[in-house]
Amino acid sequence: MYRAKTTIEQWRILQAVVDFGGYAHAASHLNKSQSSLNHAVAKLQDQLDVKLLEVKGRKAFLTEAGEVMLRRSRHLTQNVRDLEELAANINQDWEPEITMAVDLAYPKKLLYPALKTFYPESRGSRLRIIETVLTGTEEAITEGWADLVISPMMPRGFLGEPIAECSLHPVCHPQHELASLEGPVDLNDLQQHLQLVIKDTSKTPNEKQGWLKSEQRWTVSSFETAIDLLLENIGFCWLPDFIIAHLVAEKSLHRLAIKGSSLRPLICYVVKPKPDSCGPGTNLLYQTLIQQSAFNTSFQE
Repeated sequence: MYRAKTTIEQWRILQAVVDFGGYAHAASHLNKSQSSLNHAVAKLQDQLDVKLLEVKGRKAFLTEAGEVMLRRSRHLTQNVRDLEELAANINQDWEPEITMAVDLAYPKKLLYPALKTFYPESRGSRLRIIETVLTGTEEAITEGWADLVISPMMPRGFLGEPIAECSLHPVCHPQHELASLEGPVDLNDLQQHLQLVIKDTSKTPNEKQGWLKSEQRWTVSSFETAIDLLLENIGFCWLPDFIIAHLVAEKSLHRLAIKGSSLRPLICYVVKPKPDSCGPGTNLLYQTLIQQSAFNTSFQE
């Protein structure tokens, strides 16, 4: 029988050293001594006979081989975590707490009827609803820290059910310079003006989604702050239709026509990041969200 040379703890330590930018910060996060982390990584490299890290100055950097091994190790540690959570769920009738991540692009007024239906059947389960944005929502799925995720994106390898659709539109104040331009706005003109951007909730944001080409950008943490700035005639912003519809109708905001496309359509999915380890409460809430939506077709990317 094959006996592993390495341990799960060694791989977790290596991940922490990389994620926190060095041994000192990783040691503080793991509540371990820096020397114990150095010893664990050094032993891991010796056991594998592969150099995983190179120290330059005070920081540790992954080697090319280290990048490959680290990526594979994350699957390993996540599988162990999923296995342990599955065992815990097998031994319990109803989970005491359910965590749901909800992207800000999802119109939450659609969520509340489902929650009202779920509440009488929830058996006292505590529900944590955490608002996320962009990569932060994607991480809730790929890292599995939420039991349910409502997301306008579907990471590769995951399944979800579509439960809503909306679109993002570029808007500004009616007296903004962009609003006075005749005809559709050229992208070259658009990028000369201040863009308001909603802060990505990820620990490691990755600006790979949406239009982010303005030379000057201000980042805010909520739609409400963005709208307040827009109403003061500061910048332009892409916002969901359900947020801006009444403001555009009353002419407090101006919807911009952009050459090529003036909207970004979105389909919001409800996703179980770890379907095999979901408890009955999570499954009930998942089904309730689907039953109260207008969609009934599964999507996979």
